[in-house]
Amino acid sequence: MKNSSFKKLFIILSIIVAVSGFSQGMLLPLISVIFERSGVSSSLNGLHATSLYIGVFLSSFFIEGLVRRSGFKYMILIGGAIVALSLLLFPVLKTLSIWFILRLLIGIGDNMLHFSTQTWLTHITPKEKLGRTISVYGFSFSAGFMLGPLLAKLVDVSETLPFILSAILSIITISLVLLIHNEFPSSNVRPISMINTLKNFGDVIKTSWIAFMFPLLYGLFEAGLHSNFPVYGLRNGLDVTSITLILPAFSLGAILFQVPIGMFSDLHGRKKVLTGLTLIGSVIFLLGDFLPTTPFIMMALFLTAGLFTGSFYGLGVSFMTDLTPRHNLPAGNLMIAMSFSVGSIIGPMLGGAIIEISNGTVFFTMVASFIFIVFILLLFHKTPTETAQS
Repeated sequence: MKNSSFKKLFIILSIIVAVSGFSQGMLLPLISVIFERSGVSSSLNGLHATSLYIGVFLSSFFIEGLVRRSGFKYMILIGGAIVALSLLLFPVLKTLSIWFILRLLIGIGDNMLHFSTQTWLTHITPKEKLGRTISVYGFSFSAGFMLGPLLAKLVDVSETLPFILSAILSIITISLVLLIHNEFPSSNVRPISMINTLKNFGDVIKTSWIAFMFPLLYGLFEAGLHSNFPVYGLRNGLDVTSITLILPAFSLGAILFQVPIGMFSDLHGRKKVLTGLTLIGSVIFLLGDFLPTTPFIMMALFLTAGLFTGSFYGLGVSFMTDLTPRHNLPAGNLMIAMSFSVGSIIGPMLGGAIIEISNGTVFFTMVASFIFIVFILLLFHKTPTETAQS
């Protein structure tokens, strides 16, 4: 691909993923606040938040075949249309069960969109620039995700307004994909079928399982922070305005360090960088339950946590690409999405239950424990290069 064509494609995909992050960043705290004000329990609130990630997980079994048949461009269009339509239906169909279904549909649409943009980039990016490219891609998502909770503050004006504005922005942005030519993934030696998709998953797990721990972690604390922290904060004396300012601090931290960390990992290796980040991240989150719950302190905690753990998703994608044969990159990217969704399902459910059991006094320790477990796994894991040297 020519350099000018690559730049055009990269800019459009980055804008699309930024707006997708914006919608997700708005939706999680918005619905959490609406449910908390309506008297919904924190456990049910957390359980309901998992529906988006259940949609991501379930759709991962059929997306690979659809992309191989239709190409990246049309999957982005379909996914974006599903997200925009679902957002418009939220204010019209306000019941717990229907909102669960709408969030599930948004998960399906988001997975179509993210899988297509992410796989497209990992296919066309030279390996020596992979860390930087994926970190800028992650930067775009984090920037959108950071601004999303600020839109959720409009719930004080109207519950309907945030949904409508987010849907309109999604429609405008997705239409940009019409400006680029369609492309297809690299051909696979196996015919397209559900059984062969599962076989591809098995092959990727054998080579790259350690890389999937990082999108899983990112999903766990991203969904947990945005779904559970509003409840945790409200029960510890914070107001909605403070919470909508605290939540973006995590994404701001991720933005500040994401590109430098990605470039650093290109030079010094993904494993070394991730080992250091998991150790530091576990310590930072552990402090959360022992610090005073004031707006300034919580904002500083979220900012610091974002600096050191906000790159986990992008580094996980780059690490997976390092370890996975090129023809299996579509399956690898799907496994990234599935890992992220598993973490995102575990996070709100477990976080909501822990807040309920502890009467709102414990939350961050759960996140710290999961990060530390991955730190231990990484210490004992050997990459193919390390194995060959041994």
